[in-house]
Amino acid sequence: MIKGICMKEFTRNLANLIKVKTIVTVVVIAVYAVLALRGNISSDNVMIIVTAVVSFYFGTQHEKKSE
Repeated sequence: MIKGICMKEFTRNLANLIKVKTIVTVVVIAVYAVLALRGNISSDNVMIIVTAVVSFYFGTQHEKKSE
């Protein structure tokens, strides 16, 4: 019984991770990280963009939970 409950919770959490917002956040971070590692853009620009995206993502997640 406990194993079934844990599996349902795991499945629900996994489904929440595959939402569009999450995918966009991960892709943006990955793209800017690759560009920074290649030297195409400065690390300062990467830090600003990634901070904005992550802040927006977690801000909306927090807002959704508080409702």
